Amino acid sequence: MKKILLLALTFSLTSCAEMQQTLNQLPQMSQGIGGVDIASGLREALNKGITVQVSKLTAVDGFYKNEAVKILMPEELQKVDATLRKVGLSSLADEGIKMLNRAAEDAVKEATPIFVSAVKNMSFTDAKNILLGNDSAATTYLQGSTTTALYGKFNPVIKNSFAKVGADVVWTKIINKYNTIPLVKKVNPDLTDYTTNQALAGVFKMIAVEEKEIRNNISARTTPLLKSVFALQDGK
Repeated sequence: MKKILLLALTFSLTSCAEMQQTLNQLPQMSQGIGGVDIASGLREALNKGITVQVSKLTAVDGFYKNEAVKILMPEELQKVDATLRKVGLSSLADEGIKMLNRAAEDAVKEATPIFVSAVKNMSFTDAKNILLGNDSAATTYLQGSTTTALYGKFNPVIKNSFAKVGADVVWTKIINKYNTIPLVKKVNPDLTDYTTNQALAGVFKMIAVEEKEIRNNISARTTPLLKSVFALQDGK
C-alpha cells in the first residue's frame, strides 16, 4: 500500500511540475487561467475542428465535390486518365475517380474515436506547444498521434468500400482497357493504399482549415474557454 501511495504522490508531483513549467513559458497575460484550463481549451478547439470539418468529409460528395481534398488519379494513372479520354472513355475515367472519393468518404467515418482518444491524452506540454506554435500546430499534433491508427482503420474500410460500390470492378475494367492499348506501359497500382493515404491527407487538411480559423478569427472562438485560451496565443 505504501508503494502505491508513493507512486501516486510521485505522479502527482510530476504532473504539477509539468503544469508549472508550462505556465512559466506562457505569456504574462496567462495570469488567472490555469494549466488545466489551457489544456481543456486546446482539447475543445481540436474537438471543434474534428466535429466541424471531419463530419463534412463523411457526407456524400464530402471528398468528391470538395476541390481542396478531392482525390484524383494517382500520378502513375494520370496518363491512363488522359488516354481513356482521348479514346472516348471519359465517363469511365470519371466513374473511376468518383469511386475513389466514395471510398474515402466511407473510411473517414472511422476517424472520430481515434481523434477523441488522441485529444483526451494530450499533455500539458502538448497543450503549450500547440498554443504557442504555428497555425497548424494542433493539426501536426494529431498527425503524429493518430496517423498509424487511422491508416489501420481506413485501409480495410476502403478495401471493403471498393467492393461495396463496385469500384474494384470499375477499376479492373479501366486498367484492363488501358493495358490493351498498343504501346502503353502496363500498370497495376495499389489503389487501396493510395486512396487511404489521400483520405488521411484530406482529413488533416480540413482540420488545419478549422484550426487556422480559430487562431486568426476571434469570432470563430465560440465559447468563453476558447476565447480565454486563444487570447494567450494572441499575446505571445
